[in-house]
Amino acid sequence: MPCFLTFCPVPSSGPTLFIVPTYNEVENIGELLAQTLRLPERVHVLVVDDASPDGTADLVAGYRDTHPDRVHLLRRDGKMGLGNAYRTGFRYALRRGYPFIGEMDADLSHNPADIPKLAAPLWADAADMTIGSRYVGGVRVMNWPLGRLILSYSAGIYTRAITRLPVQDVTAGFVCYQRRVLERLDIDRIRSTGYSFQIEMKYRAWRAGFRIAEVPIVFTERTEGQSKMSKAIVREAAWKVWELRLRDTIGRL
Repeated sequence: MPCFLTFCPVPSSGPTLFIVPTYNEVENIGELLAQTLRLPERVHVLVVDDASPDGTADLVAGYRDTHPDRVHLLRRDGKMGLGNAYRTGFRYALRRGYPFIGEMDADLSHNPADIPKLAAPLWADAADMTIGSRYVGGVRVMNWPLGRLILSYSAGIYTRAITRLPVQDVTAGFVCYQRRVLERLDIDRIRSTGYSFQIEMKYRAWRAGFRIAEVPIVFTERTEGQSKMSKAIVREAAWKVWELRLRDTIGRL
């Protein structure tokens, strides 16, 4: 069962790689990397860029050249979707032996300063997966229009009603894993793209028996660039919860 965690125990050894998918995030990615590089040296970043025409990857390459141990970059040939970017990043992290692997948005809606708090339960082996939660213990979302907040919060109610997934923030994209979670889940079987990718990862980890902890964070809407939200992403997530429940019921999850 998920738990509410606020403590920061002494971390165990090993670096943590946070995967950041990008498409046209040149206005945000430099600040995200600068803030991340002020964190303990064990925190690394992998940017997976989908051929951003605005020069995002070139900006990241400059940080990689000056911080080669902590900043990594994968350039892709075109837009392949959020889920595909995370799967690519997971494979990269697993091949390189990272014991802790995270994911976060590029638009600074997830505060890099919260990374140690999010990873701390994993470093202490108190959880297998941690979720930077906007909704555990209350609502902490800044600068969202009311309609967007209602949609997000309702998605959690809808998902929990169908799947019984005991997580408050089912679509959260600020997440960290012990590597054993990704090794066990067989990430090549996870074909979701947008918010449904986040739901599917949480559901599969829960059904596999891993310990999930929700860590309270403040989520702040982007101030630069454009949101990638679309009606197609919402529709995919709405159908995915039924697919997950059906596959689980018939033993083909």
